[in-house]
Amino acid sequence: MDKPVALITGAARGIGRGIAEKLAENNFDIVIDDVFLQTEIAETLDTIRSKGVDVLYAQADISLAVDRKKLIDTIREHFGRLDLLVNNAGVAPKQRLDVLEATEESFDRVLGINLKGPYFLTQGVANWMIEQKKETPQRDFKIVNIASLSSYASSPARGEYCISKAGVSMMTKLYADRLAEYDVLVYEIRPGIIATDMTHVVREKYDKLIEEGLLPIKRWGKPDDIAQAVLAMALGYLSYSTGEVINVDGGFHLPRL
Repeated sequence: MDKPVALITGAARGIGRGIAEKLAENNFDIVIDDVFLQTEIAETLDTIRSKGVDVLYAQADISLAVDRKKLIDTIREHFGRLDLLVNNAGVAPKQRLDVLEATEESFDRVLGINLKGPYFLTQGVANWMIEQKKETPQRDFKIVNIASLSSYASSPARGEYCISKAGVSMMTKLYADRLAEYDVLVYEIRPGIIATDMTHVVREKYDKLIEEGLLPIKRWGKPDDIAQAVLAMALGYLSYSTGEVINVDGGFHLPRL
């Protein structure tokens, strides 16, 4: 009961799993949210439990209001507290289409999962954090949004993804502004080209671009690179910052000549 509890959405694999493992190694009890059956991610759960923390798997589709409520209720019942929310869950378009050809169906799916889901999940969690802060003012509460370099870099073949991540960046500002009076701090991480299942299909393309100098730090990012940034926020190393954006992108964001 003395350990802080972290909820990481989309944590069955990739960046989310990396974050969950890093937080577990630093004595956070963990709630993993994803859409897979528990039996499909048994190895992930076992790995995190091996670090000596309590791990709860809560299957939920965050784009659905009923699932978001069930997720929060499940955490309340199991842990009775929530100290850190990491909004990591996200999807790419099933098919990359030019903005002149993209479909409303794809737009609605991507925006529902990548933006609407975290926006309203944060609303529910934030209200609970405010409630907890009043009861236990000595505890720290934080929210970390995983956005993307696509928050500002144009990719016309996946416009819906770019728009969703730009929305997440504004969401960070809105919640940071609104929750500061309650001492709930909100941060944003913008990953660059990270080696995950999502980017596996474009591996050759980015191998070539990185080799040609796309990034000042000439390598793919790893989930652990993101996890270390989340950990710094979770442990309170940015206690006089809110709304802060950390680029974990190998230097992609730097204007260069």
